[in-house]
Amino acid sequence: MPRFALKNIHSDGILAMVFIVLSFVLVQLPSGFDDRIDQDAIRCKGTIMEVDDSQIQQLGMIFTGDQGVVVKIEDGPFEGRILEASNPLLGQMDRDKIFKPGDIALIVLTVTDDEIVYVNPQEHYRIDLELLLLGLFVLALTLFGGWTGVKALVSFGFSAVCMWKVLIPLILLGWAAIPVALGVVTLLTATVIFLVAGLSRKGFTAFAGAMLGVLTSCVLSVIFTRAFHVHGAIMPFAETLLYSGFGHLNLTDIYCAAVFLAASGAVMDLAMDVAASMDEVVSKKPGITRLEALRSGLSVGRVVVGTMTTTLLFAYSGGYITLLMAFMAQGIPLVNVANLIYVAAEVLKTLVGSFGLVMVAPFTALVGAIILVPSGDRRQVAREE
Repeated sequence: MPRFALKNIHSDGILAMVFIVLSFVLVQLPSGFDDRIDQDAIRCKGTIMEVDDSQIQQLGMIFTGDQGVVVKIEDGPFEGRILEASNPLLGQMDRDKIFKPGDIALIVLTVTDDEIVYVNPQEHYRIDLELLLLGLFVLALTLFGGWTGVKALVSFGFSAVCMWKVLIPLILLGWAAIPVALGVVTLLTATVIFLVAGLSRKGFTAFAGAMLGVLTSCVLSVIFTRAFHVHGAIMPFAETLLYSGFGHLNLTDIYCAAVFLAASGAVMDLAMDVAASMDEVVSKKPGITRLEALRSGLSVGRVVVGTMTTTLLFAYSGGYITLLMAFMAQGIPLVNVANLIYVAAEVLKTLVGSFGLVMVAPFTALVGAIILVPSGDRRQVAREE
């Protein structure tokens, strides 16, 4: 194996270990909201043995009333106990669940003085399937990507931990959402790009181009959120958050942060595509001029942008397709639909994210022409070699 390849693997391995250690440190750090977790509750897995549907009333497609269940606890300190519980139905299809004998449920036991005082069959148990799916994802990425796949997994895990242990707690504590989100995106962009590309000219090119695209999306999200008169209360569970004692939060700023945060992944992808292509061109043609490299980067960027913007459209529209279906089913004119705050918010999110994508290609190409292509003297040496 060439010496430079061994050197790259060594440096990448050190970088990967640094982020693995940081991930474990962040996991151990308190979020500041741990005291809100009910310390008297025990969460365990239970099997539904019997159900009593006699108190359930069906009104069209919804159900109300109480479903009686008999559950057997499968793990924890009360393993083997058979308990009775009630499953209240609120008439809300997105929140209600109906159990059948044999179902596995997540059971929350409220315990006082080692005695069970309340049994809550909270939901169907999905943790096992989630872990299975995660394991398949890890296996597929590792087998296909090799060492690069391993580095991608490290960046994936670190990003998830940063979101849960840094971004969300800081915003809940009242920190300004936009600067916090921008700082976290900067950190995660650096993590993902440098883990994949290494501490190289290609990596710095992709990072610079991606951050210019993220900053563009950030500025546009702030400007057009105000201009559209869109407020953050349109986000799911936003009002629930306010009523839970967090009335100090600026939901509009949180929405702005969510706009450029949602687009940052695609921006990183595009920046890396352009930077990697330009790096390959420069390595195959050492005597290339910066103008020629810029043209090559722009050519690659045009092709990739054509598909990436549509990718964002698909990703965002998939999240609110039932909303559009409801409007069409009720015969609401398109102009009314487009003007509604819910739809306008998604239009803003899609177009601002797409605009950031369009700009990241020329940004990365310009940065790449400066960083990847040697200056005049170094280029002359490359030609002679």
